[in-house]
Formats: sequence, C-alpha cells, structure tokens
Amino acid sequence: MKRWLLFLLLLLVLNGCLGKKGEPPPATPPAEAEFKPLQEDSWAQVDGWVLDRPAAALETFKKSCRAIAKRQEWQRVCAEAKKVPVDDEMAARKFFEDFFQPYRVVNKDGDTRGLITGYYGPELEGSRKKTEVYRYPLYRQPDDLLVIDLSQLYPELGKYRLRGRIVGNRVVPYFERGEIDTEKNPLSGQELFWVKDPVELFFLHIQGSGRIRLPDGKLIMVGYANQNGHPYKSIGKLLLDRHEMTRDQMSMQNIRRWVEKNPDAGRKLLAENPSYVFFRQLPEDIQSPPGALGIPLTPLRSLAVDPRTIPLGAPVFLSTTYPGTDFPLKQLMVAQDTGGAIKGQVRADFFWGMGNDAGKVAGKMKQDGQLWVLLPKGPLAESLQQRVVGTKSPGGGR
Repeated sequence: MKRWLLFLLLLLVLNGCLGKKGEPPPATPPAEAEFKPLQEDSWAQVDGWVLDRPAAALETFKKSCRAIAKRQEWQRVCAEAKKVPVDDEMAARKFFEDFFQPYRVVNKDGDTRGLITGYYGPELEGSRKKTEVYRYPLYRQPDDLLVIDLSQLYPELGKYRLRGRIVGNRVVPYFERGEIDTEKNPLSGQELFWVKDPVELFFLHIQGSGRIRLPDGKLIMVGYANQNGHPYKSIGKLLLDRHEMTRDQMSMQNIRRWVEKNPDAGRKLLAENPSYVFFRQLPEDIQSPPGALGIPLTPLRSLAVDPRTIPLGAPVFLSTTYPGTDFPLKQLMVAQDTGGAIKGQVRADFFWGMGNDAGKVAGKMKQDGQLWVLLPKGPLAESLQQRVVGTKSPGGGR
C-alpha cells in the first residue's frame, strides 16, 4: 500500500500536479473564475439556424440520449425527443426552439471565432498475421501500461490520468513512439493486427478509430483503447516550422506525400510525435467509430469538442465554411466525441465519415467558425453549465 501511495505522489510531482510542498493546486483566481465561456443568446442570433434542416441532428441527438437520458438535466428533453416523428423538419425545429436555450461559445479573450477541423475513420489494409506485405503492428493496450486515476486521492485533480510503467522499483514514463516503432519492439506479442502502410497507421493513431480490411475483404472496426501518456505533437506544425510546406499546402494528403517521398526523414518526423494510441477490436455490428459517449458517430452530424466547455451529448450549432472554400456550412450538430488536439472553447472537429473519400475532405478542413451550445431550458440548465463548463483556459491531441 505504501509503495502505491509513493508511486502516486511521485507521478504527481513529475507531472507538476502538486506545489513545492505537495499541497493541492491553489484555488482559481477570482478574475479567472469570472470567465463564462457560454453566454446566453437568442435564436435570432444563431447564424444560419433559420436555413438549417435539423431533423437529421435530432436523430443523432436521440442516439446520444441512450447515454445521457438518465442524467436529471437531460431526462425531459430526451423523453420529448422520442415523440418527434422522423424526418419532420418543422416538428424538429419546434422541438429545439421549445426545449432548448442557445448559448454562444466565447473564447477567454472574448473572441467568438475559433478553429474548426475535420476527422474521419481511416480504412487500412491489414491481416491478423505478419507477412512481407503486412509488416506494421497495430497494438492493443499493453499489459504493463499503468493508468492512475487521481480522483479518489485528490478530487480536484480528477480529470487527470497519469500513465507509466514500473522498471525494477522505479516508476518511469511509458515508451514514446520513437521507442515503440523500433527493431527492439518492446510491445512484441501484443499486436491486434498487422497493416500494410505505416503512414496510414500513423493517421489512424491521430483519428483514434477506423477499419481494417482483411485479405478476404472482411471489415473490422477498431477503436481507441488507451494512450501512452505523452502529449500529442503535430507533425504538420513541424513541417511548417521547417519551411517544408506553406499553410496553403498543408493537408493530410500532402503530409502523406511528403513522408512517402522522404522515407528516412519521414520516419524520423513521425517519431517526433511521442504520443501513441492503443486499440481494441469492436463488435461486428459497429461500423462507425464510437465517440466519447460510446455511441457510434453519425457522419456529417457528430462533433468532437472539449468537454470542459461543451457538455457531451449536447446539440451544438456550427457556423463555418466547407473545407478550402468560402461556401457556408451552417448546421446543427451533436457533441459526441473528444480529441487530444481539441482543446479550448471555440474549437471543434467535424466527423466526415469512413474511408478515403471522407479523409480527403477531412484533411483539408481548417476553417474559421462559431459555435452555439443548446442547453435544456429550466432551472437545471444553470447547474449543468456550472458542473460541466470549466472556467480555466484548457491546455493543449486526438
């Protein structure tokens, strides 16, 4: 028992979670606590609401209710949602206007605009056995990965998850990407699948879930199981900083081409992102990635957000433009997922669907946009906002 307590305290110190003498972090300064990232707004101010067709978003919200309907704040609206006929646009619009209050999302600096990116579910060619064609491993969660939940020891640190491994009588950080993807192969024996393309595998790590197409054509969904505890580092930003690409050239497809054209430098570049994701095989009836709520995502209607600002399961109106264009993209979405790189208030990731076509669109999406969160009307809305919305500016990967 003493050894585990020492282990926890050591990890806390190493991760900067305690002060100099081991005391919990200081209380939020008054000025910071006054910040309200959700500000009540009117439906007339929701940019694009009058032109949207919200029935599809309502069906997506009904799926979220499978995860949130037992929570007091959501019980009434989830019950009412069941009564709305499928594909009835007028009834769907009336439902949202009658039972929800829009809140504009605001950044800490007062700006209402932020970055909207896109993601998708990659499809990789793979096998259950290693061959000359399928040589790159997709790993399950390793047996020696320690995941420490701090909420029981320090409730105020309950959102932190520390990861590491034990070497002898020492606790050390878990292997980085550059240590895992080597000939030493420290995770040997814990492979789920072997895939054909290492670059596609890297992007599967970034997306967090996808499909493996076996040699016989069978498709198997894999989803996020855990992560090695190291922060996500954008290789796209590294390429920009090194003047290998311009911002106009930056896309998932161009990053892939650069790595393929520069195999040695490309391998080193991928290793510079220390974050590493582990996967699990999903049931055969699941053909879309489960989001953070455990609900399969809906293409074009599911959104990944920072849950410290936007409650998971909530409808969110998005006002932005289509990737690489000025053509308006304004529609109701549902917050069903999170991502390691999705940090901040006005920040979201748009789910485009599965496969290469969705990937081509998602890889180009780096748009400016605005968000409105819809919260249930009534006295419980304030408690929901206070409990879920963080007052501190979140830190910096899927």
